[in-house]
Amino acid sequence: MHILETKLARLQEIVGSLESVVLGFSGGADSTLLLKVSLDVLGRTKVLAVTFHSEIQSENELTHALQLAQSMDAQHLVIEGNELQNDLFVTNPPDRCYYCKLRRYRQLLSLAAERQFRNVIDGSNYSDLADYRPGIKALLELGIKSPLQEAQLTKDDVRALSFKLDLPTWNRPAQACLASRIPYGQRITALALQQVAKAEKVLSDAGFSPCRVRHHGEVARIEVPRQDLVRLFQQPGIDDIVRAIKATGFRYVAVDLEGYRTGSLNELLEPNE
Repeated sequence: MHILETKLARLQEIVGSLESVVLGFSGGADSTLLLKVSLDVLGRTKVLAVTFHSEIQSENELTHALQLAQSMDAQHLVIEGNELQNDLFVTNPPDRCYYCKLRRYRQLLSLAAERQFRNVIDGSNYSDLADYRPGIKALLELGIKSPLQEAQLTKDDVRALSFKLDLPTWNRPAQACLASRIPYGQRITALALQQVAKAEKVLSDAGFSPCRVRHHGEVARIEVPRQDLVRLFQQPGIDDIVRAIKATGFRYVAVDLEGYRTGSLNELLEPNE
């Protein structure tokens, strides 16, 4: 049996053992694959997908998750996130994600108990273990299951299986929360999150995807894939792009010559953080 098929069989076995699940559902490639397998293995009544509506995610992501869950005929619930009311989060320490995951998944555990679902699961994949992911600590403390990790499905595996299962998210770019664009120690505000979301939409509308806009106070630091840097600088409408990004509240617009990469703000962390 092909190794990918073996991993899928293992994933199905793991999910089947959980009996009924509440799934933290973002609409990204990982959680969509996990939702698909959960529905196939457990059936619709035994799966509840939950999406958080929060200022740390763009409205486009919520719309995408709603449409996706509906197309999959999944039970789906949207609940409000309240991260900006948590000072441990908004002060933006390096373990910011820990406090976010802790609060969110406590809510999901309460919801699961209330609705009599046996387990809460999330879509972390095996590749996430190689990155700086303080949120994983919160999941472990709370006893949240991560079936993709347990089945040793890497990000590439997730995309390959998603393609095989005809899921539209197979090539969807990673969509980390907007707070990940703000350097550690710089306070997270609703205004800063809105600036980032609007500035990234400017780039996306101009044909640059994936992209990131890192918020350095008055400076917007743009990341686009390195192969797109020449196209960005030669873009006939680059002046319009700059003006539109400045219109969100930034005074300066800079381009990162290293290009797009996830977690670039983690590069400043000490190895033990």
